[in-house]
Amino acid sequence: MRIGTAEPNSTFLNQGLALKAVIEKTGAPVDILVSLSASIENARRLGAGDLDFGFMAANWIGRALRGEKPFEAPIALRMVAPMNLGPMYFVSRAGSNISDVAGLRGKRVSVGPAASGSAQHALSIFDALGFGFDDIEPVFLDFSAGGDALGRGEVDAQLQCPIPNPVMTRLDAAYDLRVVPYAPGDLEKVMAKNPVYRRATMRKGALRALGEDVAQPGVVNVLVAHERRSAASVEAVARGIVDGADELARLNPLFRGVAELWAPLASRGASALEFEGVPLHEGARAAYRAAGLLA
Repeated sequence: MRIGTAEPNSTFLNQGLALKAVIEKTGAPVDILVSLSASIENARRLGAGDLDFGFMAANWIGRALRGEKPFEAPIALRMVAPMNLGPMYFVSRAGSNISDVAGLRGKRVSVGPAASGSAQHALSIFDALGFGFDDIEPVFLDFSAGGDALGRGEVDAQLQCPIPNPVMTRLDAAYDLRVVPYAPGDLEKVMAKNPVYRRATMRKGALRALGEDVAQPGVVNVLVAHERRSAASVEAVARGIVDGADELARLNPLFRGVAELWAPLASRGASALEFEGVPLHEGARAAYRAAGLLA
């Protein structure tokens, strides 16, 4: 089976490699495919039949289902499983005069590739705070190149993906970094403008210079399939994720706590995982019922 992920060193790719290892233990060979525009490209390729499963951020799946920009037509996506809830955060070099996220105005900020979900997240955050790309100098680099540019002083800040990830591990070891905080009330503005975001916490010690817990917006990353994907194949993957949760967390810490994301199935039913109105695939429903997670 073909699973679409994202750029090298990204959250999606690293999780995809762990998922491949777990699924292949069931005897099903898996090809992990890189995507430079992540969620958007994966949705389009699912629609075209070029992928069997794809990683996406939950804020994109509803737009794809409804055919809203940047999608040209509706794509019949179906939810398979949540993958993780990860904070999205800006980092700068220690000693930077950037006091908070609103203070990124006028700065050079690496926001991810131009067509990526990362760049769209940056736009969503800035929009909630009353500015946009016209008010900064956006630099469209992937996580690795953006981290290198931050280290060389070619950008003032970078939007980073959830930790742990290889880019941040390397960057944090080489430079003194700081997580850019939100001014009082600004995080609440971002959450109110973007209901799909959830409050996430970067824990003290997660980076060398992180001396206290810092609240950031987080987005649920999910695995999706097209509605045409057979129920049997989707059920096998969803069961593999549920049964292999401990192994997934051992292979990649981003999967720690994944069981907490499907736990609301018991009280809220399938709607607990139907982010942005995207229905749960019938195969996933079967898997969660068999596992005793869904009535």
